[in-house]
Amino acid sequence: MGKRELEENIINLKGVGDKTAKLFEKCGIRTCGDLIGYYPRTYDLFSEIVNASDVINGEVNTVRLTIIGNVVKRRVRNLTIIAFDAADQTGKIKITYFNAPYLMNSLKSGTTHVFRGQVQRKGSFFTMNQPKMYKLDEYMGIVRSMQPRYPLVKGLTNTAVMKAVKGALSSAGSFEEFLPKEILDKYELMGYSEAIYNIHFPKNSDYLESARRRLAYDEFLLFVLKLRLLKNTQEVLKNSFPMIEVSEVNRLLEQLPYKLTKAQLNAWEDIKNDISGESVMNRLIQGDVGSGKTVIALLALLTTAANGYQGALMAPTEVLAAQHYENFKEIIQKYNLKSIKPVLLTGALSAKDKKEAQRQISEGEVNCIIGTNALIQEKVNYKNLALVVTDEQHRFGVRQRESLAGKGENVHVLAMSATPIPRTLAIILYGDLHISVIDELPGGRLPIKNCVVGTDYRPTAYKFIKDQVEKGRQAYVICPMVEEGELDGVENVTDYTDKLRAALPSNIQVEMLHGRMKPSAKDEIMEAFARKDIDVLVSTTVIEVGINVPNATVMMIENAERFGLSQLHQLRGRVGRGKEQSYCIFLNTSESDEAKQRLDIMNKSNDGFKIAEEDLRQRGPGDLFGVRQSGDLNFRVGDIYHDSDLVKAAAMDADKILLEDPDLTKPQHGVIRDMLYTKSANPVDLMAL
Repeated sequence: MGKRELEENIINLKGVGDKTAKLFEKCGIRTCGDLIGYYPRTYDLFSEIVNASDVINGEVNTVRLTIIGNVVKRRVRNLTIIAFDAADQTGKIKITYFNAPYLMNSLKSGTTHVFRGQVQRKGSFFTMNQPKMYKLDEYMGIVRSMQPRYPLVKGLTNTAVMKAVKGALSSAGSFEEFLPKEILDKYELMGYSEAIYNIHFPKNSDYLESARRRLAYDEFLLFVLKLRLLKNTQEVLKNSFPMIEVSEVNRLLEQLPYKLTKAQLNAWEDIKNDISGESVMNRLIQGDVGSGKTVIALLALLTTAANGYQGALMAPTEVLAAQHYENFKEIIQKYNLKSIKPVLLTGALSAKDKKEAQRQISEGEVNCIIGTNALIQEKVNYKNLALVVTDEQHRFGVRQRESLAGKGENVHVLAMSATPIPRTLAIILYGDLHISVIDELPGGRLPIKNCVVGTDYRPTAYKFIKDQVEKGRQAYVICPMVEEGELDGVENVTDYTDKLRAALPSNIQVEMLHGRMKPSAKDEIMEAFARKDIDVLVSTTVIEVGINVPNATVMMIENAERFGLSQLHQLRGRVGRGKEQSYCIFLNTSESDEAKQRLDIMNKSNDGFKIAEEDLRQRGPGDLFGVRQSGDLNFRVGDIYHDSDLVKAAAMDADKILLEDPDLTKPQHGVIRDMLYTKSANPVDLMAL
């Protein structure tokens, strides 16, 4: 495998024409290397056909059934519902399809089909909603196999992606092994070429896990190496912007209607020591949801402004950036903070406003710049940038932080994260930063009330949401998937929105939000929700960060068993931000003891650090098919909780490599060096950087 094959345009692959190439481009895929690095979202495991009497409640089952009685089609508002009974010699299952009128021609009484989907017990009978339907010979041709399912855009089929990936793998041939044999043997890791192939087309679940484990190790090793190299550089950087304590900050602290917690004060002391010291600051403020990190950021930005420098705060979304800007303006006005002059710079601004903001920044008329990725664009020139604050640091990664820091000379960096990663892992994963922990919440907030329920509770939950909306409150409902068909038996945003609209009164405004929407559309929905124009927001985990609506009091999470504990805690943190009592409903669709035990932890605790420790302690099998991902740090296959042993092993190996070869100049480390510094050297951009 050479660089040339990986850089070859996908248009040269058999079956990829101009139209398909344009669809791939929407997914960020232009070259064979991009395509090989486009991992499946999940996998379909086609299990053996079982009798209706042997189905496992809460699991995906495959049954061969004959339709009995009438097939009923009806409409409820905008929802088309098809319902019928189907049976074999051992039992009967009630089957329902939503918004699939095209199936009516195939669904005739007396016809026999293979149905594959999640089975749920409802009283004395079993049900299947939206199962996949096959002819018998069609299903027998794929039984016991595993088929990848890729993230798609409209017009691009899973079959087209599979075919193109096979072509790219065939064109690339084998990949150069870059790990020494001693490491492969020590951790029993699969070879690199074999792992790349099996992450796409695994022979079975064991091969998939071996491939995932190998690629996870690679991610962690490269990630830690990059951080170690960064930290080594940063620790010798002199403080170009030494700052002194300012009276305006002390006055603000005295006038605030609340006192900072001990943990907040400790974090602020750490920052003051950093910015007045001899070396440049590189610090992470790690605090639970709602622990008061933003006020610490404001103190740092105010100190920077009062010392005659500029500071920038980069948020992960335009909505959150705008919220920070409005909140800061309100505080500045209320407490007469004359030193700090804020400006907002995001992609949503008009060309005229953007140009004016850029002028004010370059001429030094403003000294507190709040925005998104727009802050690191080439057109933005700072007069004397001294401090960079990144909110929700895990949403950016090192590369973007470096880009913003690169706008000034040896600027101070303050990163903030609401991801309560256990300290043992945080030291490794945030290895380029010193860490301050805010592990207590401000007083006066009502703790969120939790409950874990089964699917039978859903109508009661809908009534509860209706009651809360009628009291003037708002609610979130989280689904794991965007569209039907991504994973059997798992709720998806698109169908669920229709279902919820049918279940709630027509005067309750229900809208959906997911990551495949255009950024402008997402922002529009989030802003409408913040304005209270939307009552219930059905969303994927895209709302995990980037939205602060104190009026939202209900969080309902469908298929809660499919998420990691720390991610559930992040989602729960979207409510409980106002004065009213908030509630979180975890809807469990699994009957496994493990799922019950894990969700019981969420039910009993609102402490993110305790939950993170428990997540790490359990480590469970995770979810083999990638549902439980470490989105917190953007690793593509690695899960910092499930794979914590690999994280620690990779960290030790990284230290050993750098001890022997600090600049990675030895021949045996050539491929690793290329992977760290040139994306094209590797088919997969492995690092969450």
